[in-house]
Amino acid sequence: MGLTLNSAYHKIIKSPVGELLLVASDSGLSSLIWDREGFERPGIEDNNHPILLETEQQLNEYFAKKRQTFSLPLDFDGTVFQKKVWEALLTIPFGETRTYGDIAKQIGSPQAVRAVGGAANKNPICIVAPCHRVIGATGKLVGFGGGLMNKTLLLEIERPQAQLSLWD
Repeated sequence: MGLTLNSAYHKIIKSPVGELLLVASDSGLSSLIWDREGFERPGIEDNNHPILLETEQQLNEYFAKKRQTFSLPLDFDGTVFQKKVWEALLTIPFGETRTYGDIAKQIGSPQAVRAVGGAANKNPICIVAPCHRVIGATGKLVGFGGGLMNKTLLLEIERPQAQLSLWD
């Protein structure tokens, strides 16, 4: 479902990765994006919209390491292919990573690795649809709308305590 100005609500929250712009429709969370100065905020500001309040609460729990999965109604707006990729992102378990090739195979398009990367880059609901869990074929961190430092931080939040060394 696409957003119209009459059915879009937004709220800005502070987080360990900077300010995040939350946008909801009447159906669900439609965007969770890195707020940038001068960024267009769709619809009307509504700091008490139930979907935005629930998103904020779940994100705060995630950042406090008290939540590993999100249970929010989502309202993705994109092409059929993009939605397949974004739905696949939702299946990546907390604390794990996948390559773009893994996602391409999962959605039945093993040759579409670059297209998967393009769709992941346009993911409108970052963190919740965890594009930060997608890495390059070599295992290196590549491309992330919030910047590689934030990608690293999100992956560190999800890293099991057992993997931490005394020197971290």
